Amino acid sequence: MAPDDVRRARRVLREAWARPRAEGAPLLTEEEKAVVDRGRERVRIPVDGPLPMVPALQLYAADVPALPRPDGTDLLQLLWCPFDHDPGYLPRVELRWRDSAAVTAPLTAPPRPAVVGDRDYLPEPCVLHPETVTEYPAPHELPEELAERIEAWEDAREDTGLCYQYDLSVAPGTKLGGHAPWSFSDPFPMACAECGSPVRPLLTFDGAEWDGGSRSWRPLEDAGYSGPMFQGPSGQTELNFGRGYCMQIYGCEASYDHPPLTNMQ
Repeated sequence: MAPDDVRRARRVLREAWARPRAEGAPLLTEEEKAVVDRGRERVRIPVDGPLPMVPALQLYAADVPALPRPDGTDLLQLLWCPFDHDPGYLPRVELRWRDSAAVTAPLTAPPRPAVVGDRDYLPEPCVLHPETVTEYPAPHELPEELAERIEAWEDAREDTGLCYQYDLSVAPGTKLGGHAPWSFSDPFPMACAECGSPVRPLLTFDGAEWDGGSRSWRPLEDAGYSGPMFQGPSGQTELNFGRGYCMQIYGCEASYDHPPLTNMQ
């Protein structure tokens, strides 16, 4: 797929969802539908030479003091290849740790890939506003006795609608560190492919920053939004992994130089 076609289709859809329309009226005009179809169409595009990777995330330690990083660095840049890679049918990820003071001539126009294999791996540019939150493990990761106590605690507060799983544990959305989301499988042991050392959760990418069940995690600024979830402030990055899952990225505890481990949940 051509990135320009993908972005053009997204823009048309955003504008269409934002404008008023009569009940039963089509969302798109015939011209707009042609643009959207083009942005979803797989075509054979000739490519000369290697493709640059897609920049997905940039974090400064000044904005995120808890950022784990090698000595002498204060900047994390994450790039990925926007095609499915084995194992896991996820983009191939690379981490670049840098000293921002040494970047004296940043590119005003970074290289862009001529094609992407999956439009869901092409993030829309956006600005991050990092916020430190406290989250707790998922219920199935807790000792059975503690999980039962929490269930009794919820029952005693039934009138408040407070739910441990959705309001207090495993914050949704894009995040650094924290507890990893597990959905279609239970947690399983993982180790660095380079040296066999343990790995720790580094980053989680989610297609939605919050959803209908994420009441306590929903930003106050977005509390009044009532439109389609996928077109609202929760889905501004336009990312999607699998069928609405997350991409977890783990880092080796022994060395920052070892390649990261990815997992879809």
